[in-house]
Amino acid sequence: MASGKLSPRQKMINLMYLVLIAMLALNMSKEVLTAFGIMNDKFVENNQTSAQKNDEFLSKIAQKAKDEPQQYSVINSKAKNISKVSKDFYAYLETVKEQVEAPYVEDKVDGVLPYESMDKGDHVDEKWFKGDKMSDEGEKVVAAFDKYRNDMNGLLGEGNKALKDILMSKFNTEPIKAKDGATKLWLDYNFKGFPSIASLAKLSAMQSDVKSLESEVLSRLLSGKQEEALSFSNYRAIVIPEKTAFFSGENFKGRVVLGRVDDSTKPNSVELNGEQVDKKNFKDGGVVLDFPAGAVGERDLKGKFVFLENGKPVEVAIESSYAVVPKPNSATISADKMNVVYRGIPNPMTISFAGISSDKVNASAPGLRKSGKGYLMTPSKGREVSINVTGTLPDGSKVSDKKKFRIKDIPRPAAAVSGQAGAIKKSKNSLKSATVSAVLEDFVFDLKLKVNSFKFKVPGQPTIICNGRKLNARAQSALARAKRGDAVQIFGLKASVVGSPIKLKDASPCIIELSN
Repeated sequence: MASGKLSPRQKMINLMYLVLIAMLALNMSKEVLTAFGIMNDKFVENNQTSAQKNDEFLSKIAQKAKDEPQQYSVINSKAKNISKVSKDFYAYLETVKEQVEAPYVEDKVDGVLPYESMDKGDHVDEKWFKGDKMSDEGEKVVAAFDKYRNDMNGLLGEGNKALKDILMSKFNTEPIKAKDGATKLWLDYNFKGFPSIASLAKLSAMQSDVKSLESEVLSRLLSGKQEEALSFSNYRAIVIPEKTAFFSGENFKGRVVLGRVDDSTKPNSVELNGEQVDKKNFKDGGVVLDFPAGAVGERDLKGKFVFLENGKPVEVAIESSYAVVPKPNSATISADKMNVVYRGIPNPMTISFAGISSDKVNASAPGLRKSGKGYLMTPSKGREVSINVTGTLPDGSKVSDKKKFRIKDIPRPAAAVSGQAGAIKKSKNSLKSATVSAVLEDFVFDLKLKVNSFKFKVPGQPTIICNGRKLNARAQSALARAKRGDAVQIFGLKASVVGSPIKLKDASPCIIELSN
């Protein structure tokens, strides 16, 4: 265009075209530089948001570790290390960015860099490179990238191939083969000869990659633990019956649910029936119970689990019940012919229904009444009595049964002298002052008998009737005339049961052989 064959006018026109093209190129360059600046601002803004979110995420993990230390303490420690490595490298990249910005800081307007003037990167090249090789400062930059990559790779551990691939692709500092086929150093390929604003935007993008990787690692740490906690291997099938005892003929009713048995999930406290459960009983994500079952009947279990969630207590109610039945430590043995009650006296009775508490059992029969924890049966008329028993089951339904007992009279008592019955020996003096009584030998009840009267007979003399328990004057006079070896008799003794109107049969006689 500027050949010597052209006229001066044509040369001028060509020169104007050159100036115009240069001006267009200059304007295009400024727009590109501005675009890099805007891009850098976006990265900086997003990085601030990402840093805030990562700090919140880290805080949540720390709270989880505080609430459930056994389950999350290891994760919390690893998360802290990852966060520290990320923040340290992020801060280092910030110092590198300050080196890139240094020549333009004084030209800021309202805190904004002069993007259109940042078309040179000579100061960066001079600082990081020495000819075709890296300077000591450049070596430090690459070493910082290598340290971050190696530290993160170690913290990721086994089983995180996807994250490791991201780490290697974003922060690999191995030499790179350029499009022209030449192999360049990583720092040379990414920064040498670039405008300052482009290098600045690239460093901000790298900071964004750091924050993004940190977020992904923290997220996978927590989700991985939650996935492990939610794994079906940590659950057991638990059968929950509608009630804790069933009777023959009933349908079993209940449901099967899944329950957590993860030992790392422990409550902060457990309250049951108003008492705090000792923490040594916390096991497999639950509580081992060991306490007296209580009296026979239905018993309630009420209380609460208390867990910490985000530092605040969360209560899980405990509502259940169980039945206490009599301990089978004795056999039921009965003699069918011995189902007997005695007329006119209180016969103690124990009446119960297996598996039903005493307060849900009612019994009825003529002469039957409650007494303390049992019953007393005092029959009067007839030869038989039936006792009817009704029990109320936990579901409100009724069961009933009955049993017959024979009514027998109190057996004939025996006359006794000084507590001795039958044929005995006594001196006249001891017999004279002795007390006559009535005894029920081998009887099941210890009844108190009162002697009303008896007959006294000395051989060869008339029979004498005595009232009360002593020989009267006539009987003593007849006794005085008796001889040694005589057999005197006490017979026809009439006695009664103290406190009962029942009449007893005349007592069997007592024969006394006089010893002197």
